[in-house]
Amino acid sequence: MDIVKLEKDRINDFVNYCTKHRSEVDDSYLYGDDLEKFVPDDENPTYILTDDVGKMKGAASLIMDDYHRAGKKIRFRIFHTETGDVSDYRNLLQAVSKHARGMENVFVFVQLVNKEMLGIVKSLDFKLWRYSFLLVKENISEYPLSLPEGYTIRPMVPGKDESVWCAVRNEAFAKLLGSETPMTEEIIHERTLASDYLENGALILYHGERPVGVVQGLDDEYDNAPIMCIGPLAIIPEYQGRGLGRMMLRASINFAKQQGYTRTILCVNGENDRAKTLYKHEGFKEVEEVAAYTYDLEK
Repeated sequence: MDIVKLEKDRINDFVNYCTKHRSEVDDSYLYGDDLEKFVPDDENPTYILTDDVGKMKGAASLIMDDYHRAGKKIRFRIFHTETGDVSDYRNLLQAVSKHARGMENVFVFVQLVNKEMLGIVKSLDFKLWRYSFLLVKENISEYPLSLPEGYTIRPMVPGKDESVWCAVRNEAFAKLLGSETPMTEEIIHERTLASDYLENGALILYHGERPVGVVQGLDDEYDNAPIMCIGPLAIIPEYQGRGLGRMMLRASINFAKQQGYTRTILCVNGENDRAKTLYKHEGFKEVEEVAAYTYDLEK
């Protein structure tokens, strides 16, 4: 087996490999633009495992965009082999880590049902960081929505409201494990240009003229069928515990229904008990459990 840097002439092979195996791994960055526009470069250093005839048998690809670099904690787009050999994983990790100078950690999400991969990351000295849960609500219907006096919900206007969105999101998530790194206006604006962006699907909650909450709906796919992904949903700390998160969740579900979706999906951090309880009360069912493991790049 050889470890080689992914070159542009093998991008299609890499995309096909990711598509073939995405049901076995965290597939957050293995759909839509993330694959269709994928190019191996400084933001996406990628190595592949090949056999003696050059057939791809594994891949390790990092996401090193501005957001992840700012937090010095980068993530794997894919970390997978068909061999299941720990030494192959180790060699891929060593190859791709050379491109992560200045970063503190790299993390990967592993499905809890994937006992083989859990054993591999532990043997490579990855450490458990946090848990995350994927939840789906089927057969959605619209809710009657009555806002408390003085509150309004308005769609985010691209080119105008990015700073408002950032301020609310960053204040709400400042202490949320895995989301502590602040978003920038530039990152938010770039996301409005992505293929999964839904016009008027990013909503801002105002109390008077003060922005206090945000929620977004994005076009997604789950089990090979369309679905709307809800996230992030954020309420600034001062306004939490007032039922506003439930109101924003329902507003997003209503938007999904109006756009023709029949179901919605979202992800919640394992330690965010309040949010997880809310989602389950609103009819979401847990469909997947994953654990995030980190590898110390500074050792």
